Amino acid sequence: MEVILKNGPREPDCKIEVKDICTIEAIVKELQSKLPYAILAAHVDNKIVELTHKIDKPCKIELLDMRNQSANLIYQNSLSLIYMKAVYDVLGDIVVEIQNSINKGLYTMIRRKMPVTQAEVDGIYKRMRELVDLDIPYVKEDSCYSLEGFKKFFFGLMVPSTGYIKLFEIRKYRRGVLLRFPHPKNPNVIPDYVDEVKLYGAFGEATNWGKLMEVSYARDLNAKVRNGEYEELIQLSEALHEKKVAELADIIKKEKKRIVLIAGPSSSGKTTFAKRLLIQLKVNGLKPLYMGTDDYFVERENTPLDENGEPNFEDLEAIDIELFNANMNSLLAGEEVDLPTFDFMDGHKKFGKRLTKITSGQPIIIEGIHALNRELTALIPDTEKFKIYISPLTQLNIDENNRIPTTDARMLRRMVRDYNFRGHSAKNTINSWPKVRAGEDKNIFPFSNEADAFFNSVHLYEISVLKKYAEPLLKEIQQEEPVYSEAQRLLKILDFFEVIEDDSIIANNSILREFIGGSILV
Repeated sequence: MEVILKNGPREPDCKIEVKDICTIEAIVKELQSKLPYAILAAHVDNKIVELTHKIDKPCKIELLDMRNQSANLIYQNSLSLIYMKAVYDVLGDIVVEIQNSINKGLYTMIRRKMPVTQAEVDGIYKRMRELVDLDIPYVKEDSCYSLEGFKKFFFGLMVPSTGYIKLFEIRKYRRGVLLRFPHPKNPNVIPDYVDEVKLYGAFGEATNWGKLMEVSYARDLNAKVRNGEYEELIQLSEALHEKKVAELADIIKKEKKRIVLIAGPSSSGKTTFAKRLLIQLKVNGLKPLYMGTDDYFVERENTPLDENGEPNFEDLEAIDIELFNANMNSLLAGEEVDLPTFDFMDGHKKFGKRLTKITSGQPIIIEGIHALNRELTALIPDTEKFKIYISPLTQLNIDENNRIPTTDARMLRRMVRDYNFRGHSAKNTINSWPKVRAGEDKNIFPFSNEADAFFNSVHLYEISVLKKYAEPLLKEIQQEEPVYSEAQRLLKILDFFEVIEDDSIIANNSILREFIGGSILV
């Protein structure tokens, strides 16, 4: 059989001959020494499959390593099952929850009265290493995977055996345990550890919100949808958002902050949040000025270029930092300022249309991807600044073992918004997502610890609402499309959720309205 082989989306095709029916793993073993990273899975005619998949007809195979999102999740699934098996072997039959992404890893909880000890964590790690060295096969039985008879449900795929999971570390963290593994940017190295203290605090707040709404997993939300109890859930979730926005407005007034900086990754709901904060500041008797940083792009001829020689508007070098700082300090000093308006047609700033002056004590709300980067506001006194990081920091997981990455929730938001308001297909959104994520990894995530406050923009009910809009778009993607496997993965997530058909009860100032439509703020 003739097989067309590809290693990565930018690599050239290579034709090979396969004489007998064989697994992809057998093909990989012949090639692995020539490849930069360990292969974890494959696309076969645009469908994602495990390496144990048998090739029995001519096809096109793309080999996937840690740099691919689907392969990265397969590594996480495989590591998680090793971890749960090791906990079982060391501590007995105890519930283990895979909760959220934090500190370049996964935060897990071992459910018992007393927190896990360092000695126990050391024992779990030792047992995990033993399981890896034994190279135990992952056995798939219906929708479950097992290691030596230890069985758990996972809706994602696995590597063939534990020997594939060589790079990981675990560490005791607060009341739980961190599972850490390589990042897609550098698949052969465990990333440096950074303690995201404020993010951990936001997770605690999210846990309390879940308890108030009596929703911990998909099954809880589905029960409320089926029983017609979701309307109160929506109202409670919106009320929690509004209360949090009001609390932040109170802090800003109390601390007399003049520069309010808001940043977060794509589809976090930054614009809606900023405008709701503006309203709450007005409730507090303030008169905030709202602005973005897009009008401070450098002149088009000075725009930096990316690795492909195309204009790069994402990096900080694309912003006229000197002018921005000068304008902000002049406004704070009570001077009248000629604020620029950037003309995206000719690529130059225009002046004379926005003569602006603010009164003493009047805050300025600034939204932008670089808002938390110290370099953007380097010449503005720190005493004037209040920094807010916004993101759907948590997501309603399927169950104790199966986590839904927040990046998937954000992509569903963006997909629906792109279709509704920008004329883009789901295929366009999925295609552009890796570039969006690369920009976030460089310009947004590294600065989240700079924030004075975190705002979790998630709604625990939102996937059931987004499903109505996203599912038909994803089903339009055909198998001949390279993004087919990603569309199928997202559809598989949506299958775990009941749909909320009637979303009319969602308030017209809701963050979710920014994506599904009907917003009075965006």
